[in-house]
Amino acid sequence: MFSFPLITALLSATSAFATPLNSTIAQRVCGTVISDAKLAKAEAHFNANKVTVPSFASASTATINVHFHVIQQNNTLLGGNIPDSQIKDQIAVMNKAYASAGITWVLASTSHTTNSGWFNGVGPDTSSQTDMKSSLRVGGPKDLNVYTVGFNSGAGAGLLGYSTFPSDYSGAPSDDGVVILYSSLPGGSASPYNLGQTLTHEAGHWVGLYHTFQGGCSGLGDQVSDTPAEASAAFGCPTGRDTCKSPGVDPIHNFMDYSDDSCMTEFTAGQITRLRSQIATYRGISA
Repeated sequence: MFSFPLITALLSATSAFATPLNSTIAQRVCGTVISDAKLAKAEAHFNANKVTVPSFASASTATINVHFHVIQQNNTLLGGNIPDSQIKDQIAVMNKAYASAGITWVLASTSHTTNSGWFNGVGPDTSSQTDMKSSLRVGGPKDLNVYTVGFNSGAGAGLLGYSTFPSDYSGAPSDDGVVILYSSLPGGSASPYNLGQTLTHEAGHWVGLYHTFQGGCSGLGDQVSDTPAEASAAFGCPTGRDTCKSPGVDPIHNFMDYSDDSCMTEFTAGQITRLRSQIATYRGISA
């Protein structure tokens, strides 16, 4: 699909989706937003500097180290102290989702930090998230840093997660990574978003993918030709939903939509080609 949207309307409504600990989430809300101007600039740079990658059939598997930073407000599960078993299960979910892309995720480290301010108040472009990432981030552009928080107040209230893009790394390396709701891990309480696909989705941004509904029915969209155009984000699992006149029903099963975790099952061949080129160009990862 090809278009350019913003989802500021969704973001302005994030406070309405704030929920108490250990409760269901009303709708998926991702805080990963890119303006039209930044998208155009990023794509121009990518097209001018794109690293050509081999076809998947002739490529080897890329291994990416994952560093989990568990941010908690206390030592209880409701306070964000997620068990190692959930982190292990989350890595397994990621590996299943990205198997077709030739990516293997390996848990390289796990840290626990008790900081109620970070746990509750971290959000996109906030000073608290800058402090958190500056203090905890490890590795370089090839390392995925994941921070689990509560998203209970402020700019992040009600979010399931947000991420940086590969092209962001050179300008702000300490900001690189993914922040997700702790209860979205497999077995967590954020039903129907508790099967681990929030990290799959946010890691999709981290490897260079946009939302499938980026730009709606017109424009340049998600820069991938085999994801049918979609007027807006899909919630639940609305089989047969078709919001644009262009060919193809809405890609509700795509990991980069907003569907329930149980509805998300795939990346397209075009998305895989794009993400492999993105991580080769900006992260030095060859798959």
